[in-house]
Amino acid sequence: MCNKNTRLVNFHSGKKRQILKRLEEFRHLLDESEERIFAELSFCICTPQSKAVICWRAILGLMNNSLLYHGSKEEISAFLRGIRFHNNKAKYIVEARNFFTKKGHLNIKSIMKNANNSLRLRGWLVKNVKGIGMKEASHFLRNIGLGEDLAILDRHIMRNLEELGVIEGVPKGLSKRTYLQIENSMMVFSRTIGIPMGELDLLLWSEETGLMFK
Repeated sequence: MCNKNTRLVNFHSGKKRQILKRLEEFRHLLDESEERIFAELSFCICTPQSKAVICWRAILGLMNNSLLYHGSKEEISAFLRGIRFHNNKAKYIVEARNFFTKKGHLNIKSIMKNANNSLRLRGWLVKNVKGIGMKEASHFLRNIGLGEDLAILDRHIMRNLEELGVIEGVPKGLSKRTYLQIENSMMVFSRTIGIPMGELDLLLWSEETGLMFK
């Protein structure tokens, strides 16, 4: 095992308890309200090219005054200032809210719970929810305990994969085909190094940012 891999395994050993606790929290999220699950989806809609901590702070603000569930695109957009493409993302949140609202109530949990395959569910989300691509769908499913086998390929993760020799370089664009290729390479590396995918993602994100976030 090369020095970089050995260092990663040692880092994992030191972070394992914290990582497992975080994953356990994710697994229980579907026990919470429809509104809480929608907040997680909205957070993932906000994250492209923006800092996760800032995105979650904005979502918390929207939750606290119920604008996330009842606000207009303009009202939501005002809370998303500081997040890239905040007007488009506010629009996507409102469209997702309308899409998942049935008879005046959010209905997202039953759809998520009834799916028995994370890959198909990810594909369904990408197809049906504007603003959700492969990375965002993977992120959302992991955060609600349904996607620990999926890769969340943001720039932090791919930069680490490049340094570890898992991929040759960080691609300028990320088509579905390229995403799946890198995800497969990460899965092979995960098995080789003995660190499950869900744990590996949090580990690499923590190493890059210093945070054990979401």
